[in-house]
Amino acid sequence: MPKDTPWFAAWFDTTYYHTLYQHRDDKEAARFMENLVSYLSLDTSCQVLDLACGKGRHAKFLHELGLNVTGLDLSENSIQIARQFENDHLRFDVHDMREVYPHATFDAIFNLFTSFGYFEDQSDNLKMLQSCYHMLNDAGILVIDFMNASKVIENLVTEEVKSLDGIDFRISRSYDGTFIIKDIEFEDQGVAHRYQERVQALRLDDFRRLLNLAGFESQQFFGDYGLCPFNETTSDRLVILARKQ
Repeated sequence: MPKDTPWFAAWFDTTYYHTLYQHRDDKEAARFMENLVSYLSLDTSCQVLDLACGKGRHAKFLHELGLNVTGLDLSENSIQIARQFENDHLRFDVHDMREVYPHATFDAIFNLFTSFGYFEDQSDNLKMLQSCYHMLNDAGILVIDFMNASKVIENLVTEEVKSLDGIDFRISRSYDGTFIIKDIEFEDQGVAHRYQERVQALRLDDFRRLLNLAGFESQQFFGDYGLCPFNETTSDRLVILARKQ
C-alpha cells in the first residue's frame, strides 16, 4: 500500500489482524447485542446498521435476533469474508464510515468494539457522526461502544508477546497525550512486518461535545456489556446511547 495509507486501512485489511484478534469472546458479544436490542425495544421491522462491522460477527448476532441488518466496513477483505453470511435480511458492503451510505436509512446505528477515533484529523470524528445523523430516521438511535480511555491509560500494558498460529506478535503500547498507540511487530516466513494502531483517547466529555455538534442528544452511558452505569475509574467500556435532537 502507499506510504500515506491510513494505519486502519493497511492493518485491518490484512490476514494478520484477524490472526492476532481471533480469540474474541463471541458469547459476550451475543449477550451485548441481546441486551441492547431488548433495552432499545428494537423489533423485526427495524433496519439496523453495523458501522465498521469487520467480518460481521455483531451483524450476524443482530440478524439472529430478527433484525434487518446492513454491515459496512472499509476493509474489502473483511467484507468478502462477511458476505458468505448474506441473505435477504443481512447485507454487507465496503464503505468509509465518514461518508453517508446512499442506499438506505436506519432505525439504529451501532458502532462497536472501539471502532471510532482512528483518524489523524480529529475533524473526521465529527464528519463520521454527521454521516450517522443523516443515515438515521428521525427517531433513530446511535450506539457507540468505546474503550474507557481513562482506565486503559491507567492500566496500560507496555510490552507483551502473543504467540498465535506460529507467529510471535511483539506488542508495545504507549500514550502520547492524544492517541493510545499499539506497535505490532512480527516475522512470518522470513519476512518482517510492522503495523501500528492509533486510537484517540476520547473521554465521556469529548463524546458529549462531538455528539452535540453533530445534532445528537446524549441520553445514556453504560460501563459494560451488561449495561451497568458508567464509572470513569472502574468501568471496562464506555457505551453511549444518543438520539437525534
